[in-house]
Amino acid sequence: MTSKKRVLVVGGTGYLGQHVLQGFSQIEGKGITSTSPFDLAFTHHSNPPPQALLDAHLLPFQVDLKTGHGFQAISQTFGRPDVVINCAALSVPRACEMDPAAAMSVNVPSSLVNWLSSFEESSSLLIHLSTDQVYEGVKSFYKEDDETAPVNVYGKSKVAAEQFISEKCSNFAILRSSIIFGPQTISPVPKSLPIQWIDGVLSKGKTSEFFHDEFRCPVYVKDVVAVILALSKGWIYESKQTKVLLNVGGPDRVSRLQMAEIVANVRGYNPSLIKSVSASSVDRGVMSPADISMDITKLVRTLGIAPTSFRDGVRLTLETEAKSS
Repeated sequence: MTSKKRVLVVGGTGYLGQHVLQGFSQIEGKGITSTSPFDLAFTHHSNPPPQALLDAHLLPFQVDLKTGHGFQAISQTFGRPDVVINCAALSVPRACEMDPAAAMSVNVPSSLVNWLSSFEESSSLLIHLSTDQVYEGVKSFYKEDDETAPVNVYGKSKVAAEQFISEKCSNFAILRSSIIFGPQTISPVPKSLPIQWIDGVLSKGKTSEFFHDEFRCPVYVKDVVAVILALSKGWIYESKQTKVLLNVGGPDRVSRLQMAEIVANVRGYNPSLIKSVSASSVDRGVMSPADISMDITKLVRTLGIAPTSFRDGVRLTLETEAKSS
């Protein structure tokens, strides 16, 4: 009987973290009893963790990423994880701009990496979530080997994290994700979700402004989970040395304006409610890159995963929300 593989999700109470935990817990093992082949644990910063996650038989650990306080308890109770997925981040660009020191101390996972390297057998795979904001935003469809030249503190902290991981970890996968969208989580997160927010604004029947000159490749959350599961299984079952950097975006380059138009189209809202404005007309207290759309050829080639189109992702998101409301 082989022992279960241990998976730790850092930042497991956040939006992506919860979807990742759900993805792992839905995998069934081979055999008659067919329970999950993984022991799952997650870290949370605030106390206590949501009841919905505790009901799912997931092990919670309170960890402070700035100090590393709490990692020792994981070593004692859970042991060395085979795979660690780092979803924790200070990801609001404006908050990072206002407190660069906090952005660096949370977004560069030095306490996590130091803890992993404390195990005698350092054979954990670290899957780390980075961002499309590492790119400068002066052209379309950035490739992984294009120069990183972030225009804000958030992007700079993520570049610093990528460099730190590349230097210190023997096995890692860095995923540069775009805007992640999809259905709400089991334990609802407080932050506003992009599609639900656009839908909420348009459903009121008032005109709303959306930027026409900032471009991203929004990615459906279940595709990000599929990427993480594929990398984890490859590592666990084939244990090939892994050092990979991947753009994880959707297949469509869209502006906020186009995102709103697609939501309106799927929902049947009046498109004249959507007003086009330039991003430069609004002061958000932080520089924002104009076009950080990404080329995802390497992702598709490496993992054989073809991400969902933006329109289909919007449809799936809104259908799921309708069922759960």
